[in-house]
Amino acid sequence: MRAYIFPGQGSQFTGMAKDLYEQNALVKNLFEQANEMLGFRITDVMFNGPEENLKETEITQPAVFLHSIALVKLAGEKFHPEMVAGHSLGELSALVANQTMSFEDGLQLVHQRAKAMQEACSITPTTMAAIVGLEDAVVEKVCSECDEVIPANYNCTGQLVISGSMEGVQVASEKLKAAGARMIVPLKVAGAFHSKFMEPARKKLEEAILQTNFKEPLCPVYQNIDAKPHTDPIEIQQNLIRQLTTPVLWTQTIQNMIQDGATSFIEVGPGKVLQGLVKKVNKGVEAVSI
Repeated sequence: MRAYIFPGQGSQFTGMAKDLYEQNALVKNLFEQANEMLGFRITDVMFNGPEENLKETEITQPAVFLHSIALVKLAGEKFHPEMVAGHSLGELSALVANQTMSFEDGLQLVHQRAKAMQEACSITPTTMAAIVGLEDAVVEKVCSECDEVIPANYNCTGQLVISGSMEGVQVASEKLKAAGARMIVPLKVAGAFHSKFMEPARKKLEEAILQTNFKEPLCPVYQNIDAKPHTDPIEIQQNLIRQLTTPVLWTQTIQNMIQDGATSFIEVGPGKVLQGLVKKVNKGVEAVSI
């Protein structure tokens, strides 16, 4: 069984989807529609940079979403998803891909999500760091002993991202290093995603999500919040509202998809981050990207 997975923030690169735009009228029309809807030419930043601008949350999120959906549209009738999942932002791409929501509604939500998250990050200085080489339980225990820091992204076996206040992440990082972490990588992000510090963004996004039409999906979506498959539009909607302030259970998602019959994973979007994570969760499954 094929599982389609959709990347999130961090997979962007200068020049992304430029070849698709230049070679295919369908993609060009889709991107021009996005430029009009967003009120600025996001394609200019995607194709030409500068990289610092592309890394801004308000640009990155719609850019990655657009690249993913362009590939879905190009696949056309060949795209037959049996199960989908997306990492953080990628969950919105997955929900458009399995027809839970329209492209237009998806892009509007991504745009609002990115703006709300950027604004929430400006309220309090916060950050994230990737912890490599420790068991999840060790990271969880250390975080529970520190103030204002939580495990935020369960990326794969032996890699967990923590999120919180500047001081909280620093103190936890020092303790985790002492506990035997192989590597600690401070992340270049605007702030503490998937933590309580995103509560102002969650409140803003909730209203937009509740006004969006969620339909019966083509196939189950395994959601970040509980790593379980969902097909009920109301459940999907409620889980999406809570996603911003809760951890991304990606390791558990991949494990559950494999348990439910996934034998190959196809990453749909820029980069190859997710296929690498899948291989670290389970070396026995096929993982490719388009």
